[in-house]
Amino acid sequence: MMPPMNSILHPATRLSAWLALLALIQLLSETALFAAFLAVPLAGRAAMRRGGRLIWRARWLLVSLFFVFAWGVAGDPLWDGAFSPTREGIGAALQHLARLSLSLMSVAALLETLPLADMLAGTRVWLAPCRRLGLDADRGVVRLMLALRYVETLPRPRDWKSLLDLPESIDGETVEITHQRMRRIDGGIIVGLLAGLLLLGLY
Repeated sequence: MMPPMNSILHPATRLSAWLALLALIQLLSETALFAAFLAVPLAGRAAMRRGGRLIWRARWLLVSLFFVFAWGVAGDPLWDGAFSPTREGIGAALQHLARLSLSLMSVAALLETLPLADMLAGTRVWLAPCRRLGLDADRGVVRLMLALRYVETLPRPRDWKSLLDLPESIDGETVEITHQRMRRIDGGIIVGLLAGLLLLGLY
C-alpha cells in the first residue's frame, strides 16, 4: 500500500503548492473561476465550513470592494442616473470577489489538511534563507503560530472587550517543530510549480 501523499511530501512542498494555487487563482478566466467554484465541495465539508466562516468575517471587505469597483471603473452605466454603477465595474467587482472568496476557501482547505506543526516546519524552511539577512526564522515561525491562534480565537465584534482580558504574553509555553529533510521529489515539484506559474504568466 502506498503511503499517503502528506507523508511523502515535505511540508514546505505542500505549502509551496498552496502558494502556487493562490497565484493560479489570480490568473483564472471567468469560465475557469466558475469551474473552480463548482470544484470547491471537493475540499470537504470541514474546509467548506471553515471557508464560510472566513468569508463571513471578511464580508465588509467584500462589500467595500464591490462598491469600489462597481462605481469606480469607467464604462457604460447600468441605468440612467448620476449614481449608476457601470457594467464593466460590476463585472470587475464580481471577478475580484470571486478570486478573494476562492483564496479564502484555499486558506481554509490548507488549515484543515496541513497540521499546525507541519505548517510551522514548512514555513521555517522558507524563512531559512532570511538568516543571511540577519532575520530570525524561528522567531518568524512563532509569530505565525500566534497570528493563526489569534485569527481562530478572534471574538465577535460585539465581544471586543474580551480582548482586554487576554494575557500580554504566554509564559511556560513551548513550540515544537518537526524537522524533515527535503528530498529530490520535493525539489522537483517546487521547480515544476515555479516553471508552470512562469509559463502561465507569460501566456
